Amino acid sequence: MRKRFAKILATVGPASAAPDSLKLLHEVGVDAFRLNFSHGSHADHARAIQAIRDIETSSGNAIAIVADMQGPKIRVGTFEGGKSTLRFGEEIRLEVGESSQEDGLVCLPHPELIEAMVVGDVLKFDDGKLMITITEKSKSGLMARVDVPGVLGDKKGVNVIGTVLPMSAMTEKDEIDMAFALSQEVDFIALSFVQKVQDVIDAKEIIGDQADLIVKIEKPSAVDDIEAILKLTDAVMVARGDLGVELPLEQVPVVQRKIITVARALGKPVIVATHMLESMIDAPTPTRAEASDVATAIYQGADAVMLSAETAVGRHPATAVAIMDRIIKAAEGDPSYPDYYTSANMHPQATINDAISQSARGMAEVLNCKAVLGYTRTGSTVMRIARERPPCRILGLTPNKAVASRMALTWGVRAVVVEDPKSFDEMIEDTQEIAKLEADAVTGDKIIITAGIPFGRPGTTDTLKIATID
Repeated sequence: MRKRFAKILATVGPASAAPDSLKLLHEVGVDAFRLNFSHGSHADHARAIQAIRDIETSSGNAIAIVADMQGPKIRVGTFEGGKSTLRFGEEIRLEVGESSQEDGLVCLPHPELIEAMVVGDVLKFDDGKLMITITEKSKSGLMARVDVPGVLGDKKGVNVIGTVLPMSAMTEKDEIDMAFALSQEVDFIALSFVQKVQDVIDAKEIIGDQADLIVKIEKPSAVDDIEAILKLTDAVMVARGDLGVELPLEQVPVVQRKIITVARALGKPVIVATHMLESMIDAPTPTRAEASDVATAIYQGADAVMLSAETAVGRHPATAVAIMDRIIKAAEGDPSYPDYYTSANMHPQATINDAISQSARGMAEVLNCKAVLGYTRTGSTVMRIARERPPCRILGLTPNKAVASRMALTWGVRAVVVEDPKSFDEMIEDTQEIAKLEADAVTGDKIIITAGIPFGRPGTTDTLKIATID
């Protein structure tokens, strides 16, 4: 059992894809694995998924699998010689095309991008290393001024600053990848470059109830409409890479806190990602600033923190996970830790679920309970309990293995696959044994049980019971 509440999401890649490597990562702290569909073949991902499910079975621990879609990544075309030098203050042309054969011309194989641009719009290339401003628009293309110079190589990425592009968050490749991922019964689909509510609606129509949806917040337009977007999704990722390119750098910490606050209020799991222990791609230890960055996300109330290249291609994947585990435990061990995320006024909804969840949190505090055990068919009640952040372990009890795996990404939740009890007395007997096994409960400890009666019907949680371990 993990001795922490926040979860660790690790990216699978060449450095970690072997079954033994995945097993080691799980043993040292990984609760969920991310498959990056920008890289690797379907066969590669299928092998990783099977290996993770084997670990789940052998360890008895629920593990979440996140299939991360590439999204509509905009890139420049190619150049004669493989690169072009953009000099400060010079005027360049942008035209629709695949390849440029002359200096001062940048081809973009995205006619919708050229069409959407207006004078004054800003484009950044290669993760923000170069920047231009549109100065003129004509039927043949665009003219632009180079504001941040540099060497622009073939197929480098393009970020459009402050403009909502007329394109879906799903490409044809994403639809193919999504269908494959769903056929492999992954737990979450992560949708990249979400711009608007309609992107979420479109993805949910495809996914249905086959998996939960994580929206990746990388665009300023998504930040502007964050509450409406999060109401429709199942979880959210603060993807600080592209977000840090499209927003002024100093705004990224502000936006991170805003997203976490909104997600917490809505009871949606929130993941903080990108550059968390970046130096550990090569170095055996992180910088002190990186350690502080991870701790900050924990203090703010994030459900999970993510490792990207650190575990995908880094030289020390298991060490990176172990160090992140230590940082989380240190932050959560701070006596003032609860003060950081409980200061927000979490308004409950007028529902039985929220009434029970809020009561469970209060009882756990007053009675110093060892655990809150919630019977659930869909995970919804346990998610609402986690939203309240009780000061003890949350055990999500479900007969549905897929629901258990999805709960593995939620703060404080230890998912346990069990059959529904047949009677109230059997429930009390079962939860006593589960609390001893899964929460280290001993004689005299108090536990809280939530359930719906009759048992086995989704959406019927209406019972709250305090029990003492015999």
